[in-house]
Amino acid sequence: MKNWNLEIRWGVIFTLVALLWMVMEKALGWHDEHLDKHMWLTNLFAIPAILVFVLAMKEKRIKVYNGSINFIQAFLTAVKISVVVAILSPLSQYITSVYITPNYFKNVIPLSVEMGYYNTIEEAEAFFNLESYMFQSVIGALIMGVVTGAIIATIQHFKFTIRRKQEEGVSNG
Repeated sequence: MKNWNLEIRWGVIFTLVALLWMVMEKALGWHDEHLDKHMWLTNLFAIPAILVFVLAMKEKRIKVYNGSINFIQAFLTAVKISVVVAILSPLSQYITSVYITPNYFKNVIPLSVEMGYYNTIEEAEAFFNLESYMFQSVIGALIMGVVTGAIIATIQHFKFTIRRKQEEGVSNG
């Protein structure tokens, strides 16, 4: 697990950022008064989520790989962080659903039927409940973390390849 220290720390940081985001969503009324806008507003979480991954990979590049990280190294870092986040996500979802926004399911179930996403309250209840959200959070953390990691690793790879070629051009010129 020594090789996972950085990833564990950043997985915990990601989870804390996600919990703070939930507090913000609740405070802004996205879980009650403005619940009808929640579905698209919650996607703004991508901004801090990506930022956490970028900072984690930057730290890994600097502290572990002496300033140069390849695609595989960056991607594996993201995968490890995603695994940590996935492991922590049921606890995070429990904290969110029980302490931060305990009325979310009660609020979203009738609204989802009213808006036509589900035909019956029972269908909505089958989706909007703690157990379902805990499961979804694990799967979502893995999928979104790996996809985000692949994109960031690709960008970093090309960024450093271009920089390296520019530096070689200067030293050869």
